[in-house]
Amino acid sequence: MKTAAPGKLVLSGAYAVLWGAPAIVTAVDRYVIADSSRTAELRTAEVDCALGTRAAPWFDARALRADRRKLGLGSSAAIVVASLGALALDDDPTLETSSLRSRVFPVARSAHRTAQGGGSGVDVAASCFGGTLRCAMRGEELGVAAYALPPGLEIVAYADRQSSSTANMVSSVKGWAALQAAAFERLMGRLGEQATRASDASSAREFMDALRAQVLLLADLGDAAGVPIVPEALRPIATDAAADGVVVMPSGAGGGDMVLCVGSGLAGAPWGDRLAQAGLERLELRVDAVGLRRA
Repeated sequence: MKTAAPGKLVLSGAYAVLWGAPAIVTAVDRYVIADSSRTAELRTAEVDCALGTRAAPWFDARALRADRRKLGLGSSAAIVVASLGALALDDDPTLETSSLRSRVFPVARSAHRTAQGGGSGVDVAASCFGGTLRCAMRGEELGVAAYALPPGLEIVAYADRQSSSTANMVSSVKGWAALQAAAFERLMGRLGEQATRASDASSAREFMDALRAQVLLLADLGDAAGVPIVPEALRPIATDAAADGVVVMPSGAGGGDMVLCVGSGLAGAPWGDRLAQAGLERLELRVDAVGLRRA
């Protein structure tokens, strides 16, 4: 069986989602393809955790990579979701799409969290269910619900030529949290408030205001933890863009490997040129893409 699972972009709630705040994540129309009729040429750690000794299907993740580097689109999540999907259809070819997704999600999320030493699993949710989602952790569980982005928003993605490590960034933040618990709780509380504000927004303006506030707080969080969640080169661009009503922000754990422009009327805007000068490349993709499916 062949399946396709999409990549993702985290739009709101980065880091804060790990401490109970809602995150907004959207699937993008770049897919990992898995084929159970062929043997895997390599096995990722997430696939190993999910399958144990069972043979893994072949997969093609080139759409979520460039020059053998990841693009920050959640390739590890999409690989395990597509792989489990292909094997689930081998086991039961009659599975409807909704049942396939529901069957794969808890296994894929558990394997992904085990392999990466934690994480919320919002990228796994986007790969499984597709569309745009509001996700929130309650204990160790992740609640997932469909989310409609406010009308009038445009989202353009840019990729850096170097990748960052989500696990390392999150580990550094947790290390600072352990050393400076009170300061961390204050900052995370403010991040959580803005993440909730974004998830409750009824207009594009409200949503973008909440994103803009998160960028400033994420910069403070990275500075305190000693990691470049919002890289220095991105900050003056984000400040100037804000004056024109555009949000320039890191996606997900940050580090610069994926940067988003969020606004309206972005075609021909100067921020693309400035991001290109900073070493980033625009990616052709669309958000709100279809989730795990037969290919």
